[in-house]
Amino acid sequence: MSVYIEWDDFAIIARHEDSRQQPNLLMTMPKTIENARALALVGMPGAGKSICAEHLAARGFFSLRFGGIVVAELRRRGLPLNPENEREVRESLRAQHGMAAMAQIALPQLQQALAVPRNVVIDGLYSFSEYRLLRQELGAPVILLAIAAPRQLRYQRLTARPSRPLSPAQAERRDIQEIEGLEKGGPIAFADYTLLNSGGVSQLLQRLDTLLEELCFLP
Repeated sequence: MSVYIEWDDFAIIARHEDSRQQPNLLMTMPKTIENARALALVGMPGAGKSICAEHLAARGFFSLRFGGIVVAELRRRGLPLNPENEREVRESLRAQHGMAAMAQIALPQLQQALAVPRNVVIDGLYSFSEYRLLRQELGAPVILLAIAAPRQLRYQRLTARPSRPLSPAQAERRDIQEIEGLEKGGPIAFADYTLLNSGGVSQLLQRLDTLLEELCFLP
């Protein structure tokens, strides 16, 4: 069954699986962590994932940005922070650890946070392999929340952002690289819930809070 709730130019799309046809997610999880969940934000660059992650961190979530793993590796190698070097490091980490590399590297830190127990928000899960690894190994439910926005609007945001701006041509190349090389479309298509972020930041965060209150993530 699908539920579609729309507010002007903003929408929440929620997908609910029929429990009679699908195994309960909790029943397929390792029984190691209780009373905490992981919310994995997925979406293309410029959709608004980091804004959501920062908001939830301020509300008490443990926040981990998968892109931060790449930045840390760039600094360790003494490389300048730019799109080309980020892509090179992402590809080298996956060549070394497989397509689930970021999740594999982050797994111990995520498990430690969940064991507190404390809800976790993952900013920027990329590949379907990362999702599968977390679902199998994390020990707590993983909920996929896709943040979506029209492509040209995303490019406008990426051009205007103060840190690491991208031209429209660079943004398009990055989209294509992430779709073709990083399995990024899989988690977006498989998301449990989707927020369409074509309005302002306040709208996005208000609707995020509404959804998570319904899911009992927030008091």
